[in-house]
Parts: sequence; structure tokens; C-alpha cells
Amino acid sequence: MYQIEFSEGVETDLKKIRIYTRKIILDAVEQKLVHRPNIETKNRKVLVNLIPPFESIPPIRELRVGDFRVFYDVDQDAEKVYVRAVRKKPPHSTAEEIL
Repeated sequence: MYQIEFSEGVETDLKKIRIYTRKIILDAVEQKLVHRPNIETKNRKVLVNLIPPFESIPPIRELRVGDFRVFYDVDQDAEKVYVRAVRKKPPHSTAEEIL
């Protein structure tokens, strides 16, 4: 099992989101990233060639939760998942545009 850690900016990101939606996002993080967070699925992918505006351990990964994206990276040696940002993704926009 991986331990989940939230970066400083994530608290600010989550405060901007309705409580109901925030709970859905946090539940998804807990369910999908605790076990095998580095496996790609329909809702999880690696963002290739993305240079994020925050400190991270490459590669940056994205978890899709409805209209929101959770950006995270994984330290396999320490078995930790670092959630770096949570953003709403408007239709037809890219990860680079919302970060």
C-alpha cells in the first residue's frame, strides 16, 4: 500500500471546489492511488513531456475524476504518492493549459 501525501497547494485547490465534489475527488484518490498508482488505466495516465510548475518526481501522472484532474507523482522506493495539484479541466483544454 502506498501512502498519500498532499502538497501545500492542493489544500488551496480543494477549497475552491464544492464540498460534494471535493469528497468525490478525495474518495477517488484514496481508492485508486493507494494500490498500484503507477499502472495506467482508463482514468490514469502518464503525462509525457509535461514540465509542471511545481516540484515533482518525473513522470507526472494524471487521475481523471469527472471534470477534474488530479496531478501526482510516485516515489516507488518510499511507496508514496505525492498529489501535487487538483484542477478543473474545461472541454478541449490540455493539461499544460490548466496547470
